[in-house]
Amino acid sequence: MEIEKDQVEILSGVRFGKTLGGPVAMMLRNLDWENWRGKMAQDGAGAGIEPLDTVRPGHADLPGALKFDHADVRNVLERASARETAARVMAGALAKRLLRELGVAVAGHVISIGLFRVAPGVEGDPESAQRAESRPLRMADPVAEAEAIRWIDAMKEAGTTAGGVVEVIATGVPPGLGSFTAWDMRLDGRLGQALMSIQAIKGVEIGGGCGLSALPGYEALDEVFPGPSGHNLLLGGRALPFHRETNRAGGLEGGMTNGEPLVVRAAMKPIPTQQTALRTVTLGGWKPAEAHRERGDACAVPAAAVVAEAMTAIVLADAFLEKFGGDALRDILYNYTNYLERICGR
Repeated sequence: MEIEKDQVEILSGVRFGKTLGGPVAMMLRNLDWENWRGKMAQDGAGAGIEPLDTVRPGHADLPGALKFDHADVRNVLERASARETAARVMAGALAKRLLRELGVAVAGHVISIGLFRVAPGVEGDPESAQRAESRPLRMADPVAEAEAIRWIDAMKEAGTTAGGVVEVIATGVPPGLGSFTAWDMRLDGRLGQALMSIQAIKGVEIGGGCGLSALPGYEALDEVFPGPSGHNLLLGGRALPFHRETNRAGGLEGGMTNGEPLVVRAAMKPIPTQQTALRTVTLGGWKPAEAHRERGDACAVPAAAVVAEAMTAIVLADAFLEKFGGDALRDILYNYTNYLERICGR
């Protein structure tokens, strides 16, 4: 944080606190950039800098260099770096602001680091996810968080890293976002792609996820009962005329939201930048070598929760605009309100 202040500048597209309809340009200055001016020069200023030819296991180095025919791994690793997710978080902030006008709240939190997992009542609970915002590791369970902190310290002492699982919960989501009519319009597929695109994410699940495969059907499904429940009120305090007592589907059925809170999780592997050098080879010569070390953290799971929250918000905002359209917020609200009146009053 000494070199990344996370201060965003809005350059265009906003006037007097409101968007104008054109592109919104934002800038987040990386204060470490000066240290890389020579190594990443666009012209001949970088002449004489030795190419980096040792590939790091677990990174994009080797397949990226082979793909684009690079002899210098730095041509790959800088673009592949998770630093680019800062831009996603900026865009996600705009998406969350739009969703707030539509009655939707999105919150991300950490549910496990290593083998240390929050209490069962914390998972899938929107209030817990909001409460985690102020916690050191974004974990709402202080007991599990204390154990996770000790685990991270132990991994750092050993020169290695720790992974974990993050969860994003969206409330106030109406039924019908996404579609069952084409594979690429299914919202669960779109969410999966968005979350899997985050660096070091190796698995995504929705609701009960992989655990549902071990259950008999009657225990894996969410029965529907007449009458509202009030636990997932929509815009304007509207309640659906039906409810469920479980949410194993994570708010998605048939590629569409079903009115329950949207619950998605993403599993992050231990990030591959290690203090203790891993065995590898040199690019082209394929000689045994030790992987070089770039800047890295012992655990990036809390940061991944922020990025996952942003990506979920972007996908949801896109789905809202896809269904309710409109060039102005008033148009979107008009279309959405009529839709809610139709489904809540039938």
